[in-house]
Amino acid sequence: MVVPAQGLPASVRIHEVGARDGLQNEKAVVPTEIKAEFIHRLAEAGLTTIEATSFVHPKWVPQLADAERLFPMLGDIEGVALPVLVPNERGLDRALALGADRIAVFASATESFAKANLNRTVDESLQMFAPVVARAKEQKVHVRGYLSMCFGDPWEGAVPVHQVVHVAKSLLDLGCDELSLGDTIGVATPAHVQSLLAALNEEGVPTSAIGVHFHDTYGQALANTLAALQHGVATVDASAGGLGGCPYAKSATGNLATEDLVWMLQGLGIDTGVDLGRLTATSVWLAEQLGRPSPSRTVRALSPDSHKE
Repeated sequence: MVVPAQGLPASVRIHEVGARDGLQNEKAVVPTEIKAEFIHRLAEAGLTTIEATSFVHPKWVPQLADAERLFPMLGDIEGVALPVLVPNERGLDRALALGADRIAVFASATESFAKANLNRTVDESLQMFAPVVARAKEQKVHVRGYLSMCFGDPWEGAVPVHQVVHVAKSLLDLGCDELSLGDTIGVATPAHVQSLLAALNEEGVPTSAIGVHFHDTYGQALANTLAALQHGVATVDASAGGLGGCPYAKSATGNLATEDLVWMLQGLGIDTGVDLGRLTATSVWLAEQLGRPSPSRTVRALSPDSHKE
């Protein structure tokens, strides 16, 4: 039953990260053809933003070492944004050579994670991204800035809100078009989410430039998403079937499942443009390719046989 709630966005853009953030955490390398079919199926299900791959050096993320082969296989997908992750200017060169028109860079709100993920301090990582963002903007390429550890860090514990705001503003000052606030280890709770969003607004960051990226470690991802929606956020990251985690933060579990998000949004009367049946079928199909069941509760509820071995 659809029961709308007051004060929520009329529509939400789902930034689908399963093909990148999800598959990069698989122990086994997924064949390129399977990745391409996965992305095609996601597009056919109505997702309009699908993060396709990463141009990080294969040494660090071997699961996505086939970016140059995969990206051209997506050229027949129309009307869908296909952003790619880039770590530095070399990654940008590789992405631009293939015609990518949307990229993402990834920063950390904490020094510990910046060291673990990028082998740099926070300031050094921002310095590394500066020419990447500048060159991308010169080429009229849309730039998203991921910000990890916005709510808690496995080494440093709770992350002060003002610290997150400082790095977030720095990413926007570099020229990023949008921010994705990451709860990398899934420790956020709803009031914490709204507190950070309010603090960003107070420092001049518009809600329209913000997306949220929640992990479901403590089962709080949907509650945190609703808190963000109540604040006016209308871009939500999610991963088909709940794939993903973080290879550099071992306490991070899977992303918010896209199916679980769509179920909630549909119940609230919020438009996503996503066909939940087709999306669920896609996640069931991918789970079969991976040889294990999907962790998404909605996938399991709509496909009772999907949990069987």
